[in-house]
Amino acid sequence: MRALTNPYTPNAGAEPEAVVGRDDQLESFDLLLARLARGRTEQSMIVTGLRGVGKTVLLGQFRSKALAQEWVVIEQEVSKHDEADFRRDMSSRLRAGLLELSPRARWSDRFQHAAAVLQSFALSVDPSGGWSAGLDVQAAEGFADHGNLAMDLTDVLLALGEAARERERGVVLLLDEVQFLSKQQLEALIQALHKMVQRKLPITMVGAGLPQIAELAGDAKSYAERLFKFPEIGDLSDADARAALARPAREEGVTYTASALDRAVDITGGYPCFVQELGYAVWTVAVGPEVIEEDVEAAVPAYEAKLDASFFRIRLDRATDLQRAYLRAMAQLGPAAQKASDVADVMGRASTNLGPTRAELINMGLLWTPQHGYAAFTVPHFDRFLLRAIPRLDVPAHRPRGRRSSSE
Repeated sequence: MRALTNPYTPNAGAEPEAVVGRDDQLESFDLLLARLARGRTEQSMIVTGLRGVGKTVLLGQFRSKALAQEWVVIEQEVSKHDEADFRRDMSSRLRAGLLELSPRARWSDRFQHAAAVLQSFALSVDPSGGWSAGLDVQAAEGFADHGNLAMDLTDVLLALGEAARERERGVVLLLDEVQFLSKQQLEALIQALHKMVQRKLPITMVGAGLPQIAELAGDAKSYAERLFKFPEIGDLSDADARAALARPAREEGVTYTASALDRAVDITGGYPCFVQELGYAVWTVAVGPEVIEEDVEAAVPAYEAKLDASFFRIRLDRATDLQRAYLRAMAQLGPAAQKASDVADVMGRASTNLGPTRAELINMGLLWTPQHGYAAFTVPHFDRFLLRAIPRLDVPAHRPRGRRSSSE
């Protein structure tokens, strides 16, 4: 079939032709905006899930819904930043949000105040004034200049929220990869959002991140579970996975046999990213207008090669030899969460000696801890890839940390 008409979108974060299985989260977002617009409060949410389950796509859906209701949307993909970089990035995005709420020519006193508070927040990054929010206003003394990130960010969002309410509009921050926020940054956002709820202001934050974010948020602020819902998304149901494959094809005049869909769901496990990748590969080998089971089987080598070269390999390439060995030992034990001591036994090492390696992999976002003493892959089917990519477990020779070898 023609590449031009291929209806599948395996690109990272790209919205598929058929968004299925996420109705609950979309309805929760609709309710959140509707209640805030009426001056009511409602729990926000941080969507959690493994890599490739559609968290970023869902944020894109939230963006479209918010814009359709004339909310100001501030988007950010979180990176590991220190406080100064975090303040700079946040200042720039909040400045854009303030100007979207109202052009400078129509600023009221409340908007002037919001701009002055934002300028103060920016000057806390560089007191010399070498970098600012670029708003050409005097900083507001006593606001966002406390030297405490949580207090300063709260001041800024309060001022922005008051300005938004004056215009009868709302502001929503959509943050992706929330797990990469430092504890201090996450605590500041949670504390600021808490104040928005108390003041019933039309400003909120919706995030997405790996499964550990619920625990991280609770550690940052004990009341986080009352501010947020933490819906977990994962593989699609059998019916939804079939719809994700069949609907886009049908729009192009192509159908799948029942056995072809059975096999496709079995191969992909119903994970949205894999469904799109396999659908794309099937389209390149099938003649059409009907996709049969043999077409799906014929597409598997290209499907696996594409995932190995991009989705999986890019993560493994960041690991050291010892980290790779740890991941490979986990894969040897299977796809489920594995006990640290069991992984150490496979590697022939003491669990205590491998603790730092395990912690590094968690910090890199390759593993997460569903319960104490256990770790699991953050990427579906990563165990299968590791067994393909590293056929034999090779554990580097043990060398105590801090001791240099004679060859160094």
